Amino acid sequence: MKFHKYHGLGNDYIVIDPEECDRELDIHTIKTLCHRNFGIGSDGILFGPETVENTFKLKIYNPDGSEAEKSGNGLRIFSRYLWDSGKVKDDPFIIRTAGGDVTAQVLENGAVVRVAMGKVSFNAEAIPVHGEIGDVLNCKMVIRGKNLTYCAATVGNPHCVVTSEPVTPETARKLGPLIEVEKRFPNRTNVQFLEVLDRNNIRIEIWERGAGYTLASGSSSSAAAAVARKLGFCDKEITVHMPGGKLKLSFDDDFSVTMTGPVAAVCDGVLREECLN
Repeated sequence: MKFHKYHGLGNDYIVIDPEECDRELDIHTIKTLCHRNFGIGSDGILFGPETVENTFKLKIYNPDGSEAEKSGNGLRIFSRYLWDSGKVKDDPFIIRTAGGDVTAQVLENGAVVRVAMGKVSFNAEAIPVHGEIGDVLNCKMVIRGKNLTYCAATVGNPHCVVTSEPVTPETARKLGPLIEVEKRFPNRTNVQFLEVLDRNNIRIEIWERGAGYTLASGSSSSAAAAVARKLGFCDKEITVHMPGGKLKLSFDDDFSVTMTGPVAAVCDGVLREECLN
């Protein structure tokens, strides 16, 4: 099995092309590939492309073997792989995910990728969030006796943006795994801890559903920035600061979000069968 590894701001993914894969990607295989001691090591697997109606179909897997609807960094990485492998050129193209179709474009000779992530919704039914009605903004929940203020959003996958806690790695590691599986989120949730720096800059720490503490996330950036804008703290152009680096986001009036950020190739390789045994 051949693999191609990339990272976007330290959020790393393995790309596996179905044409280069001779086995099923079951949960055991996914967990082993993503394991940083027993496998290649990554924050997830991008399985594709399958070409359907002039679009590139992509499946995204978390390190725990679950399937993710959408990933901003994953989409930028997959776009770069399509460009590297000659499947696309410099013109925009469409990628189909479980969380909806997106339009992507590779820029600056592969170093930067722009992705139109789609429209952000704060609606409880769309996310979904049990126990809330309408837009989930400045709501309350209690985690181990601690009162938290949060907003929720979806950009094709669910997000919980906490606005009441210190934005530190320790906070993300401590509270993130508890919020991820909180019963109000029936599909589990990605978690962001948000600090607004000014009208055009925010800072977040991230706990990613199915992956854990993460240096950067495109969909998390989109959700957190959308919340900051929805609450009136930020303008349409927002730079998101994360431990792995910065992403630039641009919002339309209907909260459609476009993400622009870097991608770096790490390596190409061949997985030996004994790794999976």
